[in-house]
Amino acid sequence: MKHAGWIAGAAAAVLVAAGAVTYAVADGDGSGSGTKAPATDSADAGFARDMAVHHQQAVEMSYIVRDRTDDEDVRRLAYDIAQTQANQRGMLLGWLDLWELPKVSTDPPMTWMGMGGLTSGKDGALMPGMATNSDLKKLNTLSGEKAEIFYLQLMTDHHRGGVHMAKGCVEKCTVGAEVRLARGMVASQQSEIDLMAGMLKERGVGSEG
Repeated sequence: MKHAGWIAGAAAAVLVAAGAVTYAVADGDGSGSGTKAPATDSADAGFARDMAVHHQQAVEMSYIVRDRTDDEDVRRLAYDIAQTQANQRGMLLGWLDLWELPKVSTDPPMTWMGMGGLTSGKDGALMPGMATNSDLKKLNTLSGEKAEIFYLQLMTDHHRGGVHMAKGCVEKCTVGAEVRLARGMVASQQSEIDLMAGMLKERGVGSEG
């Protein structure tokens, strides 16, 4: 799994530059000079930082299950989630680079949503919907249908948390490109939540573990 983590990290690093370009084209004059950069304590910066972390875990879980099952539907879903969220993570980190803002903050996660300190961070679950370190270890021990079910349940919770955060950005962020990205996240992740509900039903279980 170290190999998979390296691949995901490398892919996201490559896409950082693409994120900066995307922002400049969408919200500036092509150079980025036409749009005022948000402040480091803004919702725009907070969402970019927090969602980059949130997305990285989704990529990690997806690479884990890809190697734990032969089911083509689950593998295809995991691949789609990993690729989409690695791409979006690169965009978010690219914007922070463009804005010349740090990628980490001394404030607790979710401060930009007025929830700083409300998420306990217990066992690595730093934000809503995030799996714990124990959950990830468990996923690494499962295979076949058990891995599929646990992944689908974890990712359903993960997407619910992501939708909550993305809706917060739609309400609070001011950069047009970021708001559009967040709005797209809400739609795509809700669609995947519905898809995963059907996949879990096919396996005779619900979304709760």
